[in-house]
Amino acid sequence: MRSALNRAVRAVRAVRWYVREFTDESAYDRYVAHVRRDRHDADVPSRREFERMRTDRQEEDPRQGFRCC
Repeated sequence: MRSALNRAVRAVRAVRWYVREFTDESAYDRYVAHVRRDRHDADVPSRREFERMRTDRQEEDPRQGFRCC
């Protein structure tokens, strides 16, 4: 019984990890880890500020495609 529960928990965690990586939901977590590791004196932006910076950067770069609306 316990091993079946452990397998189910591991499967749910794997699916969660995959979905977060596929949708790039984990980008903020990776960015925060990078800032804390490499730039000790830098302020960590909020999630909202990070998403705004990322969107602005994507819109400025023609290789990223374009937004229609």
